[in-house]
Order: sequence, then C-alpha cells, then structure tokens
Amino acid sequence: MASKGSLVQGYAQAVLEVAEAEGHLAEVEDELFRFAKAVEADTKLRDGLTDIAVPVENKKALLADLLGQKASTHTVSLLNFMVEQGRARELGQIVDALIALAAERRKHAVAEIRSAVPLSEDQRAKLQAALSKATGKDIEIRAVVDPTVVGGVVARVGDQVFDGSIKTRLQEAKSQLGSV
Repeated sequence: MASKGSLVQGYAQAVLEVAEAEGHLAEVEDELFRFAKAVEADTKLRDGLTDIAVPVENKKALLADLLGQKASTHTVSLLNFMVEQGRARELGQIVDALIALAAERRKHAVAEIRSAVPLSEDQRAKLQAALSKATGKDIEIRAVVDPTVVGGVVARVGDQVFDGSIKTRLQEAKSQLGSV
C-alpha cells in the first residue's frame, strides 16, 4: 500500500502533467492554490467537500456553484477528479506538492506570502526581489490575503519564515518593554 506522502505526490504529478499537456499549468496552479487556501480557511466548505456522507455528485455541484465562471474549466475538471477519487481531504497537500513540483521544474522556489490586504504588482515585485536576494533562489510568489496578519507580510520559502507582520513586531516590542 502506498504511503500518504507518495499518494499526494502521485496526484500532484498527475495534475501537473495534465495541466501542462493542456497548456494551462500557470492558470491551474494559481486557481488551485487560491481554492485550496479558501477551503483551508472555511470550515463549512471543507466539511462539504470532505464529509464521506455527502454524495460525490453533491460535492461536484458545490464546486460548480462556487467556481462557476471564476475558474477555468481545466481547474474545475481537475478538482472534480480529485473529489471523485475521494481526495478532497488531501487537496491542500496535493496543491502544495503541485506548486513545489512546478517550481522545481522551472528551477524556482515558491514563497507563500500572507498579507492583510491584496498586494499590488509593485509590492509583489519588490518582495520577490528581496526574497530572491535573501534566499539566493529565483522566487515565485503565491499570495494569500489573511486578515490575521493585521499589517505587513509573512513570507514562507520552504522551511524559512520571514515575518514582517505588525502583529509580530508588536509582540516583540511588548516583550522588550516587559524586560526593561
């Protein structure tokens, strides 16, 4: 029996191959990333897609209702396939593995950026340059709006975390003031 890690890698590789063969890898990669983060953040949505008591057709209808014209037919088809195969629970892991595989193919590293508000193209470019300099790697940015960040950004590149959030700066100031 295959381990969960190899199962996730297998699905990620399959999604990568299909999206690449169809010529829509970048689009599918981006849409899957955003959808996986939405599922991660929304308990009701996650439950609707992962509950074994909910019929597959209902889960596919939920995907169609949610994504409609917001995602490409390629992305919706791949999500439907994962749901049909009972892999909605592993969606986040599969997408993370897909992004890592695609970046590796392009000889890049992926930075997951969390910010309280959407980043402008200029901000993304500056972050990309700074992270490339800090890590010594070509960086691809995947941005997520996360209101818990409050202000600033938190970037994760592999195991490295660069925390420039206001929340962390306030905690650091509080601890420094407490030690004075």
